[in-house]
Amino acid sequence: MARLHSKKKGKSGSKRPAAKISPAWVEYSAHEVEEIVAKLAKEGSSPTQIGLVLRDRYGVPSVANLCSKSISKMLEEQKLLPAYPDDLMSLIRRAVKMREHLKGNKSDRQNTVKLTHVEAKINRLVKYYRDSGRLAPYWKYDPAAAALLVK
Repeated sequence: MARLHSKKKGKSGSKRPAAKISPAWVEYSAHEVEEIVAKLAKEGSSPTQIGLVLRDRYGVPSVANLCSKSISKMLEEQKLLPAYPDDLMSLIRRAVKMREHLKGNKSDRQNTVKLTHVEAKINRLVKYYRDSGRLAPYWKYDPAAAALLVK
């Protein structure tokens, strides 16, 4: 698949194994992994950060294969899911940083164009999360409110 906002057509990157079972060398059970996920969420980690910690520190290659549910589902069951999804918040943070950069560098045309691309992605994600029920039906992206949301 081609890239969204560039003319490149790369396909490189690591691929997950085809097997949907957890490897035999994983030392943790599903219950232990759920406890670790809850502990990390209470410390303030996002679901993405929890997945990275489980992979790097605990040697769990895929939480979904081991526990038969995703980290987000586990956090949702335990009422620890953050108010806003990770991917949306990271895009909002990027847009806020780009707007701050444009305040001091008004003639930066490339940043202006890329800001429109990032905000287009934000609006597409907002539409998806509103339709899926993760965000309120009336929630709308506003750059001024987003700066307050990030801080």
